[in-house]
Amino acid sequence: MESLNICEDKRMSLIAKRLASIKPSPTIAVSTKAKELQAAGKDVIGLGAGEPDFDTIDYVKDAAIEAIKAGDTKYTAVDGTPALKKAICEKFKRENGLTYEPAQITVGAGAKHVLYNAFMATLDEGDEVIVPAPYWVSYPDMVDLAGGTPVVVQCTAENKFKLQAKDLEAAITKKTKWLIMNSPSNPTGAAYSYDEMKALTDVLLKHPHVHVIADDIYEHLLYDGFKFVTPAQVEPKLYDRTLTVNGVSKAYAMTGWRIGYAGGSKELIKAMAIIQSQSTSNPTSISQAASVSALNGNQDYLKERCRAFQARRDMVVSFLNTIDGVECNTPEGAFYVFPSCQGLIGKKTPAGKVISNDTDFTTFLLEEALVAVVQGSAFGAEGFFRISYATSDEVLKNACVRIAKACATLK
Repeated sequence: MESLNICEDKRMSLIAKRLASIKPSPTIAVSTKAKELQAAGKDVIGLGAGEPDFDTIDYVKDAAIEAIKAGDTKYTAVDGTPALKKAICEKFKRENGLTYEPAQITVGAGAKHVLYNAFMATLDEGDEVIVPAPYWVSYPDMVDLAGGTPVVVQCTAENKFKLQAKDLEAAITKKTKWLIMNSPSNPTGAAYSYDEMKALTDVLLKHPHVHVIADDIYEHLLYDGFKFVTPAQVEPKLYDRTLTVNGVSKAYAMTGWRIGYAGGSKELIKAMAIIQSQSTSNPTSISQAASVSALNGNQDYLKERCRAFQARRDMVVSFLNTIDGVECNTPEGAFYVFPSCQGLIGKKTPAGKVISNDTDFTTFLLEEALVAVVQGSAFGAEGFFRISYATSDEVLKNACVRIAKACATLK
C-alpha cells in the first residue's frame, strides 16, 4: 500500500507547476464543441474559428506540388530557407517600407510559433509585457509560460477598443520589456491609423527599454480604404526595438500550411533561432516553398476577397444592431465583430436561467440557437462576444436570424 501511494505521488508531480495558470485556447474549445455537436447530428453554425473559408489559391498549391516532385522534402535551415527569407525581405520592403536582410528574418510554424519563440528568447522572471485588451487569447498565456508578467490595459468600446497614449504611458514601468500591438485586431477588428499609431510610438520614444511586437497577421484585411501602418514604419527610430510579425495564414487562406515569419534585430532573430533549434527545428519544407509563391505571386485576388469580407462585415453589423440589447460597432479590419451583450445581462432564458455574464450568454446561444460564438471574457473583455464572419453569406444570414430569435425569447 505504501509503494502504491508513492507511485501516486510521483504521478501527481509529473505535470509542471507552470501549467496551473494556463488555459486551453477558448477559441479552439468553441470550435471543437461545435464540431462535436455537428457530429452528433446537431445543425450547429460555428462562428468561433478565425479561419478564412476561402481556399488556398491554385498557383500556391502548384508550387507545393512542384516542390514535392523536385524532392524538396528534406530538412531546411532551422528558421527558414534562403528563398523564403528573400521573399519576406522583398515583401517588407514592397509593402511596408521596411528594409531587412535575411539574417534579420525568422520563419516559424505559424505566427503563434514566432511569438512564442520571441517571448521564450527574451523574457526573464518578472519582466512585464503590456497587453492591450481585448487581446488575442494566447498572448497572456504565452507570456506566463515564458516567465513574464502580462500587464493588461483595458481599451474601451468608446475608444473603438484602441490603446490610448495616456494609458500606455501609465502602464510602463522599469520592468516593461514588450508592448504587443495587434492591428487589425483579433478579436475586435480595430485598426490603428497613422496618427493613432504615431501617438503611441511617441510615448515609446521616451522609454528606450521598451520593445514592440507588431502582430500584423491581418494586414491585408482592411476595409473602406483604411491604410495599414506598422510601428517601425511610422517611427523609424523604433526599428531596432521592433519585431514585426506576419504570416500567410489569414490573407492567403493558408492556415493549415503553418508558416509565420518576422523581421527584427539580428541579435533577437539569432536568439529565436536557438529556441527553435531545440524545439521544432525547421518549418515544413513544402509549406515554405508554397509561401514563396504566395508572397511573390499575383496579389490581386487578395483585394477581391477583401471586398467579400467587407460585404459580410456590413451585413453582420447591420443585422446585429437591430437586436435589442446588442450593440455592435463597425471594425476597420480582420474578419471579426465584437458586439456588446451587456443589454441582455440579467435577463432570463425561457427555461428560467438568468444570463449573469457573457459566458452564460454564449452558452445560451449555443444551446438555444445552435450558434457557436466566443465570450468576450476569453479576450479580457467581459460583456462582449466575438463573431467570426469568415464564412458564407448564407451561413451568416442564417446565424444572425437564429441569434435574433433566441435573444427575443429573453425576458
